[in-house]
Order: sequence, then structure tokens, then C-alpha cells
Amino acid sequence: MESHSKLRIAAVADLHFTKQVSATLMPVLEQAMGHADVLLLCGDLTHHGLAEEAAELAKAVVALRNPILAVLGNHDYHGDQQEEIKRALADSPITLLDGDAVEIRGVGFAGTKGFAGGFGRRVLEPWGEAVVRSFVQVGVEEALKLESSLAKIQSRQRIALLHYAPIQETVEGEPPEIWPFLGSSRLEEPLDRFQVTAAFHGHAHHGRMEGRTRAGVPVYNVSLPLMLRMAQPDRTPFRLLEVEVPATVETAGARDGMRPAGAS
Repeated sequence: MESHSKLRIAAVADLHFTKQVSATLMPVLEQAMGHADVLLLCGDLTHHGLAEEAAELAKAVVALRNPILAVLGNHDYHGDQQEEIKRALADSPITLLDGDAVEIRGVGFAGTKGFAGGFGRRVLEPWGEAVVRSFVQVGVEEALKLESSLAKIQSRQRIALLHYAPIQETVEGEPPEIWPFLGSSRLEEPLDRFQVTAAFHGHAHHGRMEGRTRAGVPVYNVSLPLMLRMAQPDRTPFRLLEVEVPATVETAGARDGMRPAGAS
């Protein structure tokens, strides 16, 4: 009979990091690392989308030992410095996923920012003005990036990182008028098709903490403002999840080794 160990995952989103809030945020990240083998940061790493904010984050997390995986969020694009932000984080412990996938101890992680567009039968369609068609096309491209990154993972354990929500359930609590701008159900179909173990997102600061896709995939809203508001004395301001890892993986290489998904 095959025995299993656990990979402990901590996830949080919407750090909105600046030098001024470092003293407040770092205890949260350090506590998360104390509970987990890998930390997921689900977008809005910076507040104004400035490379200098990303550089401050890179310096702040340099002492954190376990792997950190992240995707960018809408705030990280606000200053039109997303490429500079990526370069600022390149030599840090943070591995950015943008349609990419990696495996850690046999568990696959796929990530992309995602985009808006709405949910279910009310999802925005590519019809009418060119600007509307362009808007929809961005959402379609993000869904395709999620699909391609999930396809690279050979493990039966797949974890998805997003910033925008893939389901309506986890944005409920926000004003209904802005739901279409908080996510898109175009991101839901790849999660179901690849039977993802769990998906994490942020962006909806006043949404719900969890929900499920139509096929039953757990989806967790890990926006830090939401987690802090809902925190209880016995609850941490981040989501913790344990995923089973076959013992054969543990004996195959380094315990904390990370490699591109699909690499032999």
C-alpha cells in the first residue's frame, strides 16, 4: 500500500506592498511560511504598480526560505511597469507564473492573472464595438494561458493561482454592479476540465472566502483584506491547504525541489 506525505500550502492575495506597509505585512508572510512548505501570492503584489514597490517586496522576502509562487494582479499593471516589476522580482525568492507551471514535490502549480468579463449566461461576448471585442479577447487569452499551463502538469495534483475570480460565488458580497469586473467564468472551464485540486484568487476584497465550480473544484478567495476582516482568534489571515504527495516523489529528489512542470 502506497503511503503519502503532505505538502502544506499557504495562500494570500492583495498585499498592495509599499515600503510603508512592510512592517505590517511581513509578520503575515512570516507566519504563513511558518505553517507551510510553499507560499502562494495571488496578485496585487504592489499598490501603484511601480517597480520600486516590487523591489521593496523583493528585499523584504529575501529571508523567507520556502518557495514563493505568485501571479500579478490589476494593481501591478496600473503603472504600466509590469515588465519592470517582473525584472525587479526575477532575482528574489518569488517565482512569477504567467501562463507557466512548476512542480514542487510532485504537486503542479499553474498560474496566470486572469481577467474580467462576468459569469455564466451574462458573460460579456465579443460583439459590437472594437473596444468591447478587444476587452473580451484579453479574457479569452487569459483563459487559454490557464489552460495551457494546466496541460503542462503531469501530476494528478494541480493547483491554480489566479488574481481574478473564476466563479461568481466568491465575489458575492461585493456590489452586484461590479461583479463583471471581478472575474470571468471563462476561467472556470479549464479548472473543471483538468480536475484541479484547488484554485486560489484575490481581487474581491468584500467577496466570499470559498465556493466551488460546476464540477466541484474548491475555489478560495484569499484577498488579505477579506481574510483580516473574517479572522477569528483561531484563524490565520491566509488560507492553508494540505495536499497529499506520494511517498515515491519524496524519495525521488530534494524535498523542496522546484522544477518546470513537464520536465523529466
